Amino acid sequence: MYVSWEEFGWERLGHGAGRRRLPVWDATVALVAGQDGALLYDTGSTLREGVELRTQAEALLGRRVTHIALSHPHFDHVLGTAAFSGAAVHGAVGTADLLARGAEELRADAMRHGMSAADATAATDALVAPRHQVSGESTLDLGGGLQVLLANVGPGHSGHDLAVLVPGSPVVVLCGDLVEESGEPQAGPDAVPSHWPAALDRLLELGGEDALYVPGHGAVVDAAFVRAQRDRLAARFGVS
Repeated sequence: MYVSWEEFGWERLGHGAGRRRLPVWDATVALVAGQDGALLYDTGSTLREGVELRTQAEALLGRRVTHIALSHPHFDHVLGTAAFSGAAVHGAVGTADLLARGAEELRADAMRHGMSAADATAATDALVAPRHQVSGESTLDLGGGLQVLLANVGPGHSGHDLAVLVPGSPVVVLCGDLVEESGEPQAGPDAVPSHWPAALDRLLELGGEDALYVPGHGAVVDAAFVRAQRDRLAARFGVS
Protein backbone atom coordinates (compact mmCIF):
# COMPACT_ATOMS: atom_id res chain seq x y z
CA MET A 1 0.00 0.00 0.00
CA TYR A 2 1.31 3.45 -0.92
CA VAL A 3 1.96 5.73 2.05
CA SER A 4 2.33 9.46 1.40
CA TRP A 5 4.85 11.64 3.19
CA GLU A 6 2.02 14.00 4.15
CA GLU A 7 0.23 11.26 6.10
CA PHE A 8 3.06 11.33 8.61
CA GLY A 9 3.32 15.12 8.69
CA TRP A 10 6.34 15.34 6.38
CA GLU A 11 6.89 18.15 3.88
CA ARG A 12 8.23 17.14 0.48
CA LEU A 13 11.31 19.09 -0.56
CA GLY A 14 12.06 17.44 -3.87
CA HIS A 15 12.42 14.04 -5.47
CA GLY A 16 13.31 11.60 -2.68
CA ALA A 17 13.66 14.24 0.04
CA GLY A 18 11.41 15.55 2.75
CA ARG A 19 11.48 16.98 6.22
CA ARG A 20 9.40 16.99 9.39
CA ARG A 21 9.15 19.53 12.20
CA LEU A 22 9.01 17.63 15.47
CA PRO A 23 6.76 18.71 18.38
CA VAL A 24 7.83 20.40 21.62
CA TRP A 25 11.14 21.95 20.46
CA ASP A 26 10.21 22.35 16.77
CA ALA A 27 13.44 20.70 15.65
CA THR A 28 13.57 19.67 12.00
CA VAL A 29 14.63 16.25 10.74
CA ALA A 30 15.10 15.49 7.04
CA LEU A 31 15.09 12.26 5.04
CA VAL A 32 16.91 11.82 1.73
CA ALA A 33 16.38 8.59 -0.21
CA GLY A 34 18.38 7.25 -3.12
CA GLN A 35 17.92 3.99 -4.97
CA ASP A 36 20.08 2.05 -2.52
CA GLY A 37 20.57 4.13 0.59
CA ALA A 38 18.67 6.57 2.78
CA LEU A 39 20.06 9.40 4.91
CA LEU A 40 18.31 10.86 7.96
CA TYR A 41 19.51 14.29 9.05
CA ASP A 42 19.10 14.44 12.86
CA THR A 43 17.17 11.92 14.92
CA GLY A 44 14.94 13.75 17.39
CA SER A 45 15.21 14.51 21.09
CA THR A 46 14.25 11.17 22.68
CA LEU A 47 14.45 7.47 21.96
CA ARG A 48 10.67 7.54 21.49
CA GLU A 49 10.99 10.13 18.73
CA GLY A 50 13.82 8.15 17.17
CA VAL A 51 11.70 4.99 17.05
CA GLU A 52 8.79 6.93 15.55
CA LEU A 53 11.06 8.41 12.88
CA ARG A 54 12.52 5.00 12.08
CA THR A 55 9.06 3.50 11.74
CA GLN A 56 7.91 6.34 9.49
CA ALA A 57 11.03 6.19 7.30
CA GLU A 58 10.64 2.44 6.83
CA ALA A 59 6.96 2.83 5.95
CA LEU A 60 7.72 5.59 3.46
CA LEU A 61 10.67 3.90 1.78
CA GLY A 62 10.04 0.21 2.33
CA ARG A 63 13.58 -0.19 3.70
CA ARG A 64 15.86 0.95 6.48
CA VAL A 65 17.76 4.17 6.98
CA THR A 66 21.39 3.44 6.12
CA HIS A 67 23.04 6.73 7.13
CA ILE A 68 22.55 9.31 9.89
CA ALA A 69 24.04 12.80 9.70
CA LEU A 70 23.98 14.84 12.92
CA SER A 71 23.78 18.58 12.38
CA HIS A 72 25.33 19.41 15.76
CA PRO A 73 25.58 17.85 19.21
CA HIS A 74 22.56 19.38 21.00
CA PHE A 75 20.02 17.18 22.75
CA ASP A 76 17.02 18.01 20.56
CA HIS A 77 18.87 16.82 17.44
CA VAL A 78 20.82 13.73 18.51
CA LEU A 79 19.14 11.75 21.30
CA GLY A 80 17.08 9.50 19.01
CA THR A 81 20.10 8.06 17.21
CA ALA A 82 20.19 4.77 19.13
CA ALA A 83 16.88 3.80 17.49
CA PHE A 84 18.71 3.34 14.17
CA SER A 85 20.74 0.22 14.80
CA GLY A 86 23.10 -0.56 11.95
CA ALA A 87 23.06 2.91 10.37
CA ALA A 88 26.39 4.63 9.71
CA VAL A 89 26.46 7.79 11.82
CA HIS A 90 28.23 10.91 10.53
CA GLY A 91 29.10 14.13 12.32
CA ALA A 92 31.48 17.05 12.12
CA VAL A 93 34.95 16.20 13.38
CA GLY A 94 35.05 16.47 17.17
CA THR A 95 31.41 15.52 17.63
CA ALA A 96 32.24 11.94 18.63
CA ASP A 97 34.61 12.97 21.41
CA LEU A 98 32.16 15.59 22.66
CA LEU A 99 29.25 13.16 22.84
CA ALA A 100 31.39 10.40 24.33
CA ARG A 101 32.32 12.54 27.31
CA GLY A 102 29.27 14.79 27.47
CA ALA A 103 26.31 12.47 28.10
CA GLU A 104 25.63 13.89 31.56
CA GLU A 105 25.73 17.46 30.24
CA LEU A 106 23.27 16.55 27.48
CA ARG A 107 20.99 14.92 30.04
CA ALA A 108 21.06 18.00 32.25
CA ASP A 109 20.43 20.31 29.31
CA ALA A 110 17.45 18.24 28.15
CA MET A 111 15.95 18.35 31.63
CA ARG A 112 16.53 22.11 31.91
CA HIS A 113 14.42 22.44 28.77
CA GLY A 114 11.59 20.39 30.25
CA MET A 115 12.33 16.78 29.27
CA SER A 116 11.41 14.20 31.90
CA ALA A 117 14.26 12.61 33.83
CA ALA A 118 13.20 9.19 32.57
CA ASP A 119 13.32 10.18 28.89
CA ALA A 120 16.57 12.11 29.30
CA THR A 121 18.26 9.27 31.15
CA ALA A 122 17.11 6.57 28.71
CA ALA A 123 18.37 8.55 25.71
CA THR A 124 21.73 9.54 27.16
CA ASP A 125 22.37 6.04 28.50
CA ALA A 126 22.03 4.79 24.91
CA LEU A 127 23.86 7.75 23.35
CA VAL A 128 25.47 7.01 19.98
CA ALA A 129 28.48 9.01 18.83
CA PRO A 130 29.41 9.32 15.13
CA ARG A 131 31.92 6.80 13.85
CA HIS A 132 32.34 8.76 10.60
CA GLN A 133 33.66 12.25 11.23
CA VAL A 134 33.68 14.90 8.53
CA SER A 135 36.57 17.32 8.25
CA GLY A 136 35.95 19.54 5.25
CA GLU A 137 33.59 17.75 2.88
CA SER A 138 32.50 14.17 2.26
CA THR A 139 30.25 12.65 -0.41
CA LEU A 140 27.71 9.89 0.20
CA ASP A 141 26.43 7.87 -2.76
CA LEU A 142 22.82 6.88 -2.04
CA GLY A 143 22.39 5.14 -5.40
CA GLY A 144 20.50 5.95 -8.56
CA GLY A 145 22.82 8.85 -9.28
CA LEU A 146 22.06 10.65 -6.00
CA GLN A 147 25.20 11.85 -4.26
CA VAL A 148 24.77 14.09 -1.24
CA LEU A 149 27.50 16.34 0.14
CA LEU A 150 28.25 16.47 3.86
CA ALA A 151 30.02 19.73 4.67
CA ASN A 152 31.65 20.71 7.94
CA VAL A 153 30.83 24.41 7.68
CA GLY A 154 31.18 25.40 11.34
CA PRO A 155 31.89 26.33 13.94
CA GLY A 156 29.01 28.72 14.42
CA HIS A 157 25.86 27.78 16.30
CA SER A 158 28.01 25.12 17.98
CA GLY A 159 31.58 24.00 17.75
CA HIS A 160 30.61 21.20 15.34
CA ASP A 161 28.10 22.20 12.64
CA LEU A 162 27.47 19.81 9.74
CA ALA A 163 25.36 20.80 6.71
CA VAL A 164 24.09 18.54 3.94
CA LEU A 165 23.59 19.53 0.31
CA VAL A 166 21.11 17.51 -1.73
CA PRO A 167 21.48 18.10 -5.49
CA GLY A 168 18.48 18.51 -7.72
CA SER A 169 16.08 21.12 -8.94
CA PRO A 170 15.92 22.85 -6.60
CA VAL A 171 19.07 22.17 -4.62
CA VAL A 172 18.24 21.58 -0.94
CA VAL A 173 20.61 22.67 1.84
CA LEU A 174 20.04 21.18 5.30
CA CYS A 175 21.40 23.83 7.63
CA GLY A 176 20.80 22.64 11.18
CA ASP A 177 20.65 25.44 13.74
CA LEU A 178 23.06 27.63 11.81
CA VAL A 179 19.79 28.98 10.40
CA GLU A 180 16.58 29.41 12.42
CA GLU A 181 13.31 30.76 11.08
CA SER A 182 10.90 30.41 14.01
CA GLY A 183 12.96 32.64 16.28
CA GLU A 184 16.29 34.40 16.57
CA PRO A 185 19.30 32.06 16.31
CA GLN A 186 20.26 30.78 19.76
CA ALA A 187 23.85 31.30 20.88
CA GLY A 188 24.54 28.98 23.79
CA PRO A 189 27.81 28.47 25.66
CA ASP A 190 29.30 26.36 22.85
CA ALA A 191 28.51 28.85 20.08
CA VAL A 192 31.39 30.45 18.21
CA PRO A 193 29.91 33.83 17.21
CA SER A 194 33.06 35.09 15.51
CA HIS A 195 32.78 32.30 12.91
CA TRP A 196 29.00 32.09 12.55
CA PRO A 197 28.60 34.63 9.70
CA ALA A 198 31.33 32.84 7.75
CA ALA A 199 29.47 29.54 8.19
CA LEU A 200 26.39 31.13 6.63
CA ASP A 201 28.50 32.49 3.79
CA ARG A 202 29.62 28.90 3.17
CA LEU A 203 26.02 27.65 3.13
CA LEU A 204 25.14 30.28 0.53
CA GLU A 205 28.20 29.35 -1.52
CA LEU A 206 27.16 25.70 -1.46
CA GLY A 207 23.49 26.22 -2.29
CA GLY A 208 23.40 29.31 -4.45
CA GLU A 209 20.59 31.75 -4.99
CA ASP A 210 17.88 29.29 -6.05
CA ALA A 211 18.30 26.65 -3.33
CA LEU A 212 15.87 25.76 -0.58
CA TYR A 213 17.47 26.26 2.81
CA VAL A 214 16.08 24.08 5.60
CA PRO A 215 16.67 25.56 9.06
CA GLY A 216 17.00 23.60 12.25
CA HIS A 217 13.82 25.24 13.53
CA GLY A 218 11.06 26.82 11.46
CA ALA A 219 9.89 27.06 7.87
CA VAL A 220 11.99 26.48 4.77
CA VAL A 221 13.66 29.73 3.64
CA ASP A 222 15.49 31.15 0.64
CA ALA A 223 18.95 32.61 0.10
CA ALA A 224 17.76 36.14 0.87
CA PHE A 225 16.62 35.03 4.32
CA VAL A 226 19.95 33.33 5.05
CA ARG A 227 21.85 36.40 3.89
CA ALA A 228 19.74 38.71 6.06
CA GLN A 229 20.25 36.45 9.08
CA ARG A 230 23.96 36.41 8.37
CA ASP A 231 24.04 40.21 8.41
CA ARG A 232 22.04 40.39 11.67
CA LEU A 233 24.40 37.93 13.34
CA ALA A 234 27.42 39.89 12.14
CA ALA A 235 25.94 43.08 13.61
CA ARG A 236 24.87 41.32 16.83
CA PHE A 237 28.32 39.89 17.48
CA GLY A 238 30.42 42.67 15.96
CA VAL A 239 31.84 40.52 13.16
CA SER A 240 32.66 41.99 9.76
